Amino acid sequence: MSTDRSTDRRGTDDRRLGPEQLRSHQWYGTEGQLRTWSHNARMRQLGYEGEEYEGRPVVAVLNTWSDINPCHVHLRERAEAVKRGVWQAGGFPLEFPVSTLSETYQKPTPMLYRNLLAMETEELLRSYPVDAAVLLGGCDKSTPALLMGAASADVPAIFVPAGPMLPGHWRGETLGSGTDMWKYWDERRAGNLTDCELRELQGGLARSPGHCMTMGTASTMTAAAEVLGMTLPGASSIPAVDSAHERMAAASGRRAVDLAWTALRPSEILTPEAFEDAVTTVLGLGGSTNAVIHLIAMAGRAGVQLSLDDFDRVARTVPVLANVRPGGQTYLMEDFYFAGGLPAFLSRITDLLHLERPTVNGRLGEQIEGVEVHNEDVIRTRTNPVAAEGGVAVLRGNLCPDGAVIKHIAAEPRLLKHTGTAVVFDDYKTMQRTINDPELGITADSVLVLRGSGPKGGPGMPEYGMLPIPDHLLKQGVRDMVRLSDARMSGTSYGACVLHIAPESHVGGPLALVRSGDTITLDVAARSLQLDVSDEEMERRRNDWTPPAERHERGYGVLYNEQITQADTGCDFAFLAGPGTVADPYAS
Repeated sequence: MSTDRSTDRRGTDDRRLGPEQLRSHQWYGTEGQLRTWSHNARMRQLGYEGEEYEGRPVVAVLNTWSDINPCHVHLRERAEAVKRGVWQAGGFPLEFPVSTLSETYQKPTPMLYRNLLAMETEELLRSYPVDAAVLLGGCDKSTPALLMGAASADVPAIFVPAGPMLPGHWRGETLGSGTDMWKYWDERRAGNLTDCELRELQGGLARSPGHCMTMGTASTMTAAAEVLGMTLPGASSIPAVDSAHERMAAASGRRAVDLAWTALRPSEILTPEAFEDAVTTVLGLGGSTNAVIHLIAMAGRAGVQLSLDDFDRVARTVPVLANVRPGGQTYLMEDFYFAGGLPAFLSRITDLLHLERPTVNGRLGEQIEGVEVHNEDVIRTRTNPVAAEGGVAVLRGNLCPDGAVIKHIAAEPRLLKHTGTAVVFDDYKTMQRTINDPELGITADSVLVLRGSGPKGGPGMPEYGMLPIPDHLLKQGVRDMVRLSDARMSGTSYGACVLHIAPESHVGGPLALVRSGDTITLDVAARSLQLDVSDEEMERRRNDWTPPAERHERGYGVLYNEQITQADTGCDFAFLAGPGTVADPYAS
């Protein structure tokens, strides 16, 4: 990993800015300017007197709350707690509603709009009189989007994770959102559950506000935000409805005021060492494969070069210590919180971390010094890991020349070295319609292949990667098969699913050339994915291949299609991921 961004430290904890050095002073404090006079007149229109904001840090509270985002439905109240903290510390809070990315409802996928929220965040922080920001999010794509935008704007910022929901319950069983949804839906398809039982499960699966309480993408990415140094210590593990969550929100507001006075910017925190620690943490948690794409994109915004090879290198050095579903077998995020949360987990891998680097709240090492683990089955010791090495493997081969990933700790071990015959689906709708067709001849040894679902083909790289197992195999007791795609997979999912195949089929990657009946070999230990077709035959198929029609003729989709990069480089927009600076607006 490397960086091409200079940090240009403007302030440290022992050097406070004066009121005239605050960024908001350009809007409110420049004497003798018509625009300044007008800005202050409009503040009075909003109901504020000058003494409420003049000479105080202005803290933007970016809120991804909405009525249709169950992960964030409590953030309206948390924003009030943040503002309370800002007032307590002598700052002036202003709440800004920004796009909500609801994993549950937004189609075809909120991944299509991650970069849109990142753009909104960046430009809002740049164009308004803001000295610091508090970012409220947590549902899968909102965390990377907010941090990407904040990194690009490089205004002092702190992240408030939405927090996991309470564990689910049904007939004496503890349910994990997402993970048990997939499990019991398959049991219904296998004929082992009635419609009445499924209806009961609906009411017990998600019991409170908050994001998924498994180690899915949301919990993985908020943990990454914490270890990167962008949250208060322990913030990512607190359940959404715990009173500690409101207290953390208020404390984050207070800390945001300090960040404004010291001008501690994301560029000083989001260093190569920080991203290496985030990769180490994600892999040691057995976290979501989606973190690979998001961390690469976030690093790019911070001027840090992060690649698939970095993930594979780190994966061989860190064991999985978090026994949290789906990578673990037993526990959920509330259990992880009571076991000590992320600080306790980090205390188990201090030799793998850069302890002297800065965070929004001091040095990383200071934040985990003396922390204890309270349940050693939830957060394992190095001598008793969930898995001996990191939970995600990076694959290479003639089917994925730019790489692919698999969450191998969530797959049946028998499938980690497997050769089978391909059954190919050109798109998700076709797969849904035909997966149970007996004429396809799908067996437990088949390799299911889905294409047309990558960044451009999806569009937006939907979470289609956990292809359903045909009904007749479910009834025979089959619960896992090798499945390949250029799509992503929910972090709450499980199975021998090879994902993020790059380049994607839509742009002519080798996946576009696979035919039903071809032989494919997966070998996770060798980090290999091979299509048993000669180079000459592949070239003939390539010459016969016709690029698919583009999906968008106007609007945001055209911009997306023109600018989106491939999975191995983070699926950011090329014009946003590149180097360069943007000057602050002339405000007076």
